[in-house]
Amino acid sequence: MTIATERITLEEFLKLPETKPASEYIEGEIIQKPMPKTKHSRLQGRFLRTINEVVEEPKIAYAFPELRCTFGGRSIVPDVAVLLWEQMEFDSNGEPLDDVLIAPYWAIEILSPEQSSNRVTKKIIHCLEHGCQLGWLVDPGDRSILAFLPNQQPQFCEGSDVVPVPEIIPLNITAEQVFSWLRMQASTTGS
Repeated sequence: MTIATERITLEEFLKLPETKPASEYIEGEIIQKPMPKTKHSRLQGRFLRTINEVVEEPKIAYAFPELRCTFGGRSIVPDVAVLLWEQMEFDSNGEPLDDVLIAPYWAIEILSPEQSSNRVTKKIIHCLEHGCQLGWLVDPGDRSILAFLPNQQPQFCEGSDVVPVPEIIPLNITAEQVFSWLRMQASTTGS
């Protein structure tokens, strides 16, 4: 949903107060992300936990939820932004700096029913054009993941297909495993 009709500069956008859900600056327009619903939030939480379990302690990377990344003339907020440890900047207390001025190393977008898959794909392509090494477009509706790698055709993953992850991240996961995270209660059979 676009919330501004007249074009503003990126600098003007960055001075505006944050919105909930987050707004993004894309090609001079302010576009507010849709409010996450249960499935979206569940997948996002599991992505964060699963990735950070294997990357945080060895200081390989860190997966952030809804992290504003400003680069290439845009300011976007991927559902999950994975930054390599070496990409992060820290203050004198060892805490990460708030402003991220680079593309995420790995961007994960979880498609909401009211979102345009082409618009979300365009965000992922923008990330890849500015140094991102992997983008996932996760579609809970059809239980598929479209993986985007630099200079390659996208890979469509479903069922038992292993979904590509960056080589540096020790994770092996199938599309089926990802969508199994949506089940929170044991299924019941007829009485």
